[in-house]
Amino acid sequence: MKSSRRKRSILSRIVRRIIMVIYRWKGWKLDGHLPNIPKFVIAGAPHTSNWDFVFFIGATAEEGVEPNFMGKHTLFKGIMKNFMFDMGGVPVDRTKRSNVTQQVAEEFTRRDRLALVIAAEGTRSSNGEWKSGFYNIARAAKVPIVPAWVCNERNILGFGPPIVPSANYGETLLEIARFMRSKLPDYGRFKVLEAQALRLVEEEGVQNDS
Repeated sequence: MKSSRRKRSILSRIVRRIIMVIYRWKGWKLDGHLPNIPKFVIAGAPHTSNWDFVFFIGATAEEGVEPNFMGKHTLFKGIMKNFMFDMGGVPVDRTKRSNVTQQVAEEFTRRDRLALVIAAEGTRSSNGEWKSGFYNIARAAKVPIVPAWVCNERNILGFGPPIVPSANYGETLLEIARFMRSKLPDYGRFKVLEAQALRLVEEEGVQNDS
């Protein structure tokens, strides 16, 4: 198993301290806790700001968890290499024959602990529908999904219970969507998410019947 004892780079230590100062200065609060398990995927939404990563770093640090994120493999070279790894980066090479899902699943196998944060909507301009990458990775790595939500108006970041992804994406997405709506019932993007999940469940049902 991979276990690095190398001392963190000075830059990464400075950046982490700055992040924690900003997080505490903003007065963010936690709702729920991360599970006491070694490996899982954190599916976060909504992704509306570049500050989301800062708040996730702060919230997970309060939980005693060092989050990881996927990054283009070319960023893990030269003077940026140690910094990217120290900040939790997991390099992925989209030019390889093995796809991203397989590469990240293999990384889960190699490590003793891995909490991979994925912005499930994909982009800040999303209408609220989620991409299936987080689900495919969790299924391939055989790890649960932890839903995470953000409310910038109230400075709250919350974690839900771990969800074991089923063989049907729609069913898994619907379970997540209903948790998200229980926290922010009037939020438009989560209404879109629930509608997407219901549509997928119906489509999967039709396929199974045919």
